[in-house]
Amino acid sequence: MHQGDISPAEAYQRLQNNPAAVLIDVRTQPEWVFVGVPAVERLIRLSWQVFPSMQVNGSFVTEVEQMGLPKDTEILCICRSGARSASAASALTQAGYSNAWNVAEGFEGDKDGSGHRGKLGGWKAAGLPWVQS
Repeated sequence: MHQGDISPAEAYQRLQNNPAAVLIDVRTQPEWVFVGVPAVERLIRLSWQVFPSMQVNGSFVTEVEQMGLPKDTEILCICRSGARSASAASALTQAGYSNAWNVAEGFEGDKDGSGHRGKLGGWKAAGLPWVQS
């Protein structure tokens, strides 16, 4: 299990206050391109699941280890709504990373009454900086 769940606003604040903290966006490449990404300096794009099969990326932890991040680095994992990022943060914790957190509402948050994301919870709805290609 990871350290816990935090809100997007808290994740952004932690990135501002801790120059060693990193945000790992664990979504897929199509999501990064078509939906957008957090606009922060220490953003790592590394998919937890491989598109289009959506099977778990078996080399996820190895790829993080190859980045050379110290095991006590504050790692904040974010996905669309908080499920994949919770799994990624837990996998990092099991691999010995002692400070891995889940951004619970994710980048897009929950679906609204019309079935759309981006307005009900999440990084975007919180008004935090993001960019879209």
